[in-house]
Amino acid sequence: MLKGFKEFATRGNVIDLAVAVVVGAAVAALIGSISEGLILPIVGIFLGGGVNAGQLEINGQVIDFSLMINALIIFVITLAVIYFVFVVPMNKLRERMAKDEVAATPADIELLTEIRDLLRAQQGDNPQS
Repeated sequence: MLKGFKEFATRGNVIDLAVAVVVGAAVAALIGSISEGLILPIVGIFLGGGVNAGQLEINGQVIDFSLMINALIIFVITLAVIYFVFVVPMNKLRERMAKDEVAATPADIELLTEIRDLLRAQQGDNPQS
């Protein structure tokens, strides 16, 4: 039972998923800090400044436009960081690995072609076939 669990836990997909969750949480925390300390004040400046910048109050209910804009900016920045830091390098690595596989294939095909030609030549020499 423990052996099966060990095999499951050490598979590449499980480890990759665990790393992705940890990295995603770290990126979200970093971008959240940048957003709270930099982007939210800048959005507040453009929406009128002050403590209540970007807020609209209707019948005691507060609608915070600056919070919504900030969340949208965080979302876009998070996607951009994940794409450019993780997805692009991984795609380039996969392309490089695919090129290596393609380069190895012609040698295999060439060898098979030579074997085929030798077999044809032997069949031409041997009339029993």
